[in-house]
Amino acid sequence: MEPLNDHESDRLADQFIIHLRLERGLAENTIDSYSRDLVRFFQFLEARRLSPLDATQDDLTAYMATLKGPLSVRSMARNLSTLKGFYRFLLAEDMLKSNPARLINAPKLPFKLPGVLSRDEVETLLSQPDGATPRGQRDKAMLELLYATGLRVSELVGLKIQNINLEAGYVRTLGKGAKERIVPMGAKALRALRDFLAEGRIGLLKRRTSSYLFVNPSGKPISRQGFWKNIKRYGRKGGIYKQIAPHTLRHSFATHLLEFGADLRSVQIMLGHADISTTQIYTHVTRERLKKIHEKYHPRP
Repeated sequence: MEPLNDHESDRLADQFIIHLRLERGLAENTIDSYSRDLVRFFQFLEARRLSPLDATQDDLTAYMATLKGPLSVRSMARNLSTLKGFYRFLLAEDMLKSNPARLINAPKLPFKLPGVLSRDEVETLLSQPDGATPRGQRDKAMLELLYATGLRVSELVGLKIQNINLEAGYVRTLGKGAKERIVPMGAKALRALRDFLAEGRIGLLKRRTSSYLFVNPSGKPISRQGFWKNIKRYGRKGGIYKQIAPHTLRHSFATHLLEFGADLRSVQIMLGHADISTTQIYTHVTRERLKKIHEKYHPRP
């Protein structure tokens, strides 16, 4: 069979992307990754004069083999996840009779413990913003809230005023799959938020208005990239030489909760993990840290 023309290929991709956005509620950056993966796959099929509807398991296996080397194992796994989702969609829409991606196994991912900060390093990081300036008050509130709740950075920058309940002390957010969850905040995060709302936010907005909680001097919501640059700058300023990213505070939040006796199920709910096996990685983190402490301080290691 002749391959689909570009218009038909685009139509299939567009239908899948609409499905991801409207029915599965995936974040835009995730959808962008899926789109890039499909473009790469379609280029492979075009070279073989195949359409996505005609590709077999052998074709998909051959495609995955071409990714070995140019891409990391993690990127290869994501590409396969894209293909599996794409073909599940085509099957559900009755465009196919069988799913050629169903039996293809994902490449084995290397086990990598997430980077975490010690409690002292967290205190150092959170003390860096200048509380006398609007930007400093904003950054202080963002860092305190991130560590207090374990939000994803996309959830943090997407918060609106209505998502914060200062009286009850909780934040309401929409996570992956547009699933809502409520996470409590601690006293320090609440205090930083109150200071920011009373002074810093007004100073940043001047006479403008915005429904977003964390804004920049132009009145627009601060971007993920902007906050990422800020947190790296504060890490350097505090003399913390570990790799620091917004996710580092999320990992630290979960690890420190478990170290102080929180149960895994509660941490899962606060992090918004659909599967508790995702949360279980933090038990490995705490075991590794305990092992290092044992080796360092036990008289007979």
